[in-house]
Amino acid sequence: MDVSFISAVVILLLVVDPVGNIPLFLSLLRGVDAARRARVIFRECMIALVVLLAFVVFGRWILALFGLSEPSLTIAGGVILFLIALRMIFRGPEGVFGDTPDGEPFIVPLAIPAIAGPAAIATVVLLVSRAPQRLPEWIGAVFVAMLVTLACLVFADRVAKLVGERGLLAFERLMGLILTAIAVEMLLRGIETFVRHL
Repeated sequence: MDVSFISAVVILLLVVDPVGNIPLFLSLLRGVDAARRARVIFRECMIALVVLLAFVVFGRWILALFGLSEPSLTIAGGVILFLIALRMIFRGPEGVFGDTPDGEPFIVPLAIPAIAGPAAIATVVLLVSRAPQRLPEWIGAVFVAMLVTLACLVFADRVAKLVGERGLLAFERLMGLILTAIAVEMLLRGIETFVRHL
């Protein structure tokens, strides 16, 4: 499957799901001073960016180090993405990522796994493994996705007031449905590639 730059950005945005993360960010940053919230969001987005870029650049070597094949990564990424998508559609009181620690969040759970989660990491590694000659494009796609994510989360309060809690929930469930389809496609492609190489 040939993935264009725009398609890569859209897939990354669906996986990272900045709008769906707005309730989580608002909840965890409620106790943080309003003047500091933007800096915390910027810091968490930068940490997530560094993590994703590390996997863009070194992902192939990490796969080789652990002896992982592309089909196994595709299937694993599909399974993880499918589970996250189901939790987005059927959200429980504990949220998508379960219980979260008290105090100002640092790295967990905002940068990882809310932004740079297993599905996002698997996605960037798959993009690079399928077309390593397009590495600058994939780096650019990660940067664009992170810029959009940063913008959404910095204006989280305004977005939440504009669309309301029900609007955010409906949008998150819609994203969950789309992610479910992407997850199933990843699983099917992984199984197809595995069977072809038997």
